[in-house]
Amino acid sequence: MLTANIPVITITAGCLPEAWEKAVLAVWDNGLEIKTQYDKPEDKPSKDATVVITVANPFAEPRIHKNFPGGPAELEAYRQEVVNGIHDHWIDAAAGKWTYTYHERLFAYCPVENIRSADSPKPFKKVDQIQYIIDSLAQTAHTRRAQAITWMPTADPQTDDPPCLQRIWCRLIADETGKLTLNMNTHWRSRDLYKAWFMNVYALTDLQKIIAEAISKKLNEPVTVGRYVDISDSLHIYGSYFDEAVAEIEKMRQSPFGQRAWESTHPAFEMMTKEAREKLEQDPDWYAKGN
Repeated sequence: MLTANIPVITITAGCLPEAWEKAVLAVWDNGLEIKTQYDKPEDKPSKDATVVITVANPFAEPRIHKNFPGGPAELEAYRQEVVNGIHDHWIDAAAGKWTYTYHERLFAYCPVENIRSADSPKPFKKVDQIQYIIDSLAQTAHTRRAQAITWMPTADPQTDDPPCLQRIWCRLIADETGKLTLNMNTHWRSRDLYKAWFMNVYALTDLQKIIAEAISKKLNEPVTVGRYVDISDSLHIYGSYFDEAVAEIEKMRQSPFGQRAWESTHPAFEMMTKEAREKLEQDPDWYAKGN
């Protein structure tokens, strides 16, 4: 039933697969029914909500959901796209190709006036925002300024596919013994819960770990990965694939998430991930070519 307010849903989970299942069920059961800009005439309205998800330990096992729409090869390719920039060479908006990658926006942020014009002025030098976060927290652990953004108000509103991820925010917290833990929040304007959320969070928490390790190296002391908080203004399940999602949702209702999860050390997952990593080393475009 259409109401005048977007539901606000809060979820707490111990690990990534549990968080994904809880979010899918919560948005399916309580989300607002609303059309999207991508719907075909025959599509049902999406299920949509503003959602805040806390994952207490993003590296707790089991870490992998076996049934998210994708697989180990796709997951590894996406992780490397975000943290290593293996697909930054696909960015060429003037030629009708990608307008961004998260890696490019986070590690080489450079606002332009018209992203689709190769001649558009570039008045600012590229900024490695992740290195800024690392340096900032290494200097002042409790700073509230350690953040990175993706949005270009000069260019993104005019594109058909602007970034969903808007901001990363990090802070170091010391326990009673002085041991440091890196907390991270990510903020998203819009998010495909069923098909994108798990891969997004798998990659972003890997980036959280990379940041923690870099700070640890600068400080020459341990920095552990702390809780991860995921904030979406619009977290949705598209009506165009309700039929696909229903079968998985029924499984979620009938049995614990652990029956559909892998530890990241599971031999099958490790084997497929290793194979994907080797092929991506030889050809970063390997997965995009049809696996």
